[in-house]
Amino acid sequence: MTLSIILLQLMKGMGVTAEIFFLTLLFSLPLGLLVAFGRMSKNGIIRMISKIYISVLRGTPLMLQLIVVYFAPFYVFHLKVGNYRFPAIIIAFALNYAAYFAEIYRAGIESMPVGQYEAARVLGYSRIQTFVRIILPQVIKRILPPVTNETITLVKDTSLAFVLAQAEMFTMAKQIAAKETSIMPLMIAGVFYYLFNLIVATVMERIEKSLNYYK
Repeated sequence: MTLSIILLQLMKGMGVTAEIFFLTLLFSLPLGLLVAFGRMSKNGIIRMISKIYISVLRGTPLMLQLIVVYFAPFYVFHLKVGNYRFPAIIIAFALNYAAYFAEIYRAGIESMPVGQYEAARVLGYSRIQTFVRIILPQVIKRILPPVTNETITLVKDTSLAFVLAQAEMFTMAKQIAAKETSIMPLMIAGVFYYLFNLIVATVMERIEKSLNYYK
């Protein structure tokens, strides 16, 4: 197999990797914010459910969660789901990363001085207006570094999709390496992952710099 063919196949797998990456962020970022609100809720039941959710999702391997999400509909609910492999991957990844993002959001929100809420109340802002216009922009600025770390980790975690036999880039690289009895496809995959992470880190760094209003 020529180098061009190997690169072509790996690029195809990279497309699946990128799809997993972007869909996971699309669903996990807003879900994480909802879970964070639940974690800070004054309702004890909601707070406890959110706390258990975060504890379970952060305390068990993502690989195990992928398996559970994929097989649960059949073994727990006796449902025969058709082509469920890729949706199961997105659901598992989104649920897992939402738990991590929830704690990042919570830490950022709770780090805001109470005086800002009081000042906003005096100015006539509602609770929603206070959060959206005053608190959230500052929270985003504060949590961007840890969110960047989780995002970079997500790029590498996409390789766990092999558990459900999803042909993302790392799976493709392993298959080609086994067929060609060569480690080169794995090395090329490593370069692809590095370049992907480099792009992600660069974009996040620029966003972070754009939020440095006072510099």
